[in-house]
Amino acid sequence: MGEASPLIGILVIGLGLAFVLGTIAQRFKLPPLIGYLLAGVAVGPFTPGFVADTGLTLQLADIGVILLMFGVGLHFSPKDLLAVKAIAIPGAMLQMLVITGLGVAAGYGFGWPLAQGLVFGLCLSVASTVVVMRALQDRRLMETERGHIAMGWLVVQDLLTVLVLVVLPPLAGLLKGEAVNIADLSASLGLTFAKLAVFAGLMLVIGRRVIPAILHYIAHTGSRELFRLAVLSVALGVAFVAAALFGVSIALGAFFAGMILAGSPLSQRAAEESLPLRDAFAVLFFVSVGMLFDPHVLVRQPVALAVTVLIVLGGGVAAYLLMRFLGVGARNARIALSLAQIGEFSFILADLGTGLGVLPPGARGLILGASILSILINPLLFAFVTRKAAPKAAAPEPAPLTPTLLNHHAVLVGYGRVGERIAQSLRGGGVELLVVEEGVGMGEKLAAHGHHHIIGNAVQEPVLRAANIAGARLLYVAIPENFEAGQIVQQARRANPDLVIVARAHFDAGVGHLMGLGANRVVMGEEEIANAMLHFAPE
Repeated sequence: MGEASPLIGILVIGLGLAFVLGTIAQRFKLPPLIGYLLAGVAVGPFTPGFVADTGLTLQLADIGVILLMFGVGLHFSPKDLLAVKAIAIPGAMLQMLVITGLGVAAGYGFGWPLAQGLVFGLCLSVASTVVVMRALQDRRLMETERGHIAMGWLVVQDLLTVLVLVVLPPLAGLLKGEAVNIADLSASLGLTFAKLAVFAGLMLVIGRRVIPAILHYIAHTGSRELFRLAVLSVALGVAFVAAALFGVSIALGAFFAGMILAGSPLSQRAAEESLPLRDAFAVLFFVSVGMLFDPHVLVRQPVALAVTVLIVLGGGVAAYLLMRFLGVGARNARIALSLAQIGEFSFILADLGTGLGVLPPGARGLILGASILSILINPLLFAFVTRKAAPKAAAPEPAPLTPTLLNHHAVLVGYGRVGERIAQSLRGGGVELLVVEEGVGMGEKLAAHGHHHIIGNAVQEPVLRAANIAGARLLYVAIPENFEAGQIVQQARRANPDLVIVARAHFDAGVGHLMGLGANRVVMGEEEIANAMLHFAPE
């Protein structure tokens, strides 16, 4: 590997191996995250073969942290949190307290000082928002009561952990047992909170007006490329300014940037445009985490690792008991078992604690090992949750995929600006229509408009089967994502050879791609606009 190409080496080998191992994990019904972590282990300094540049990888991982937390902020809904505040706020705080206490006890057994056990316990007390959110989306639980409780719980945990990230550096000396002047410590904490307050105030007062205004202006230019660049500039720029000028962590800065945009009409588009890069750098983040894991800990400290895993799994049990105590029914409370794992915030906190000297270096290996093992176990727990918590016929929460009774009907995939117009025209013509849409909160809107609908991703075969694609006569694929549209067209054509399929494309290559997979007609926006304009040309 040439001296000038460590970045290329990380991107090619790290992402390539993450892709291979992530695909294998997906094949075995495990989160791809497992594959990403194992890819990092494979290219890390503790295993033979190619060793990636750790320093450069960690810098790329910082971008992953920024974009991950920006995404969390974009999905943060104060309204949803307030709806479950009586459960999520006390429950999440008490669960973190219980797990932190268990971590302190384990640290005492390992021979660590109180402060190190405290930070160790905090690292074990935060479930992965990424893992839970993706699991909820895959099982169409985001818009259920269980999903709202789980996400509210996670948001409270994330906010509390962000607070820990802010106060830990000023308290590091005290936690290490160093002689600390109380007045100096108070001044340091006061300055830290003052900077945080100023930053938060500027974001809420100025940022809430300036950032959406900039994005609205760019959106009106009609340039998708500039809009995507504006979104990424906001995420990275706010995180950088937060760290450079206010001493606030880049994670908190990015979260604030996302939260400011969450209330904007452009939040959904911002999330969509930042998603590809967010996913790519998130993979690099998890690869970098895997690089820090020494697999020899499985041999050197098997008992300590087993205790750590038991504490993490105990977090799910503690959350379940707390939910039941707070009045949540047994069926909904089982979602607590999905919280029995740790992820991105645990890694960030462990890295900070190790850097400050308030967490022993060996603890990071235990945390990373426990994360990998708990995420491996979590799908089994989630399967148990969804099976046991499946709604009964008389329950107020209907089964997400009730097969339609429609036959010889039209199926519309996607209810955005294009799909809504198609639905209006078809309904005006008396065509029986079924809409398939996976957007958050779309069920109520579709029901209000009187449309038969299924909430789910049409790429998944059970969703198309529930839409009775075999008995349909028309399929309109109105989503803009060319790759997903192709998968839908291919599956629909295989299920119904006589189906008339009309799809949407953005580029010339997309037209040929969709036609080749079985579409009867592919409409490209620019071409149709040109044809419509030519109708007005003089004879």
